[in-house]
Amino acid sequence: MEPFVTWQWCESQAEDFVLVDSRWYWDRSGFDAYCQGHVPGAVFVDLDTALTGDITEDSGRGPFPTPKDFAAAMSRAGIDGTVPVIAYDDAGGVIAARLVWMLRLLDVPASVVSGGIQAFAGELDSTMPPRRETAFLPRPWPAGSLLTTQEVAADVSSLLVDARPANRYRGEEPEFDTNLGKVPEADPRRGHIPGAINLPCRQHLQADSTMAPPEVVRETFAAAGVLQAADVVSYCGAGITACHNLLSMEYAGLGRGKLYPGSWSAWSRTVTLPIETGSTE
Repeated sequence: MEPFVTWQWCESQAEDFVLVDSRWYWDRSGFDAYCQGHVPGAVFVDLDTALTGDITEDSGRGPFPTPKDFAAAMSRAGIDGTVPVIAYDDAGGVIAARLVWMLRLLDVPASVVSGGIQAFAGELDSTMPPRRETAFLPRPWPAGSLLTTQEVAADVSSLLVDARPANRYRGEEPEFDTNLGKVPEADPRRGHIPGAINLPCRQHLQADSTMAPPEVVRETFAAAGVLQAADVVSYCGAGITACHNLLSMEYAGLGRGKLYPGSWSAWSRTVTLPIETGSTE
């Protein structure tokens, strides 16, 4: 199953799939937005409660939940791991990518809708769909796919790719995101992991927030020195938008990379670890 699909593709499907609204914002409720209007039939999956585990002092802001907790959250959403999952947001897919990459990591067919809710041509709905009675069985996260801070610090062979906007990578003031709201000062230090290259995940989007063609995305990665995903460890602020770069590499035919879930939120909290600011160019 392709990592990105269109609404036209969704409409053409005769087989069942679970449609997920995964909108999230820094400064307001994604669930409130869902209640005000969502694509008919979509269920809501909350990033903070369903896709994030217990936050500790050194975990960063977006640790993965335990397999048991993730399975329980998927079961509540009507996802059993056998029916494909299609997720959308209103941020170019950079939020929906987290759920989709987590599912694909467990070999569950899942895709992000290119263009998100803005590209949906029908009428939105404000009613809750009937709940599916399902059971998602816990599955362990594959070994080697999720790196700890210690593993990233000791890894000298992988290529670190920072998915954040350039100003955050350089260590400048956090930006205002028109989709997600004001980015707060959530981390104690600004900058990036030494040696990391900056490849903002939104570079893969066109003006209407749909994905660029695969060959264009492949060229973007190649220009940054990324030729195969197996060499890549993707990170961002909290391990969320980094998943969009990982899906984009699959979409471009480069294979599957690894994720540093702790990302900058964990790295910046470890005062003994070095940081860099400014551009590497």
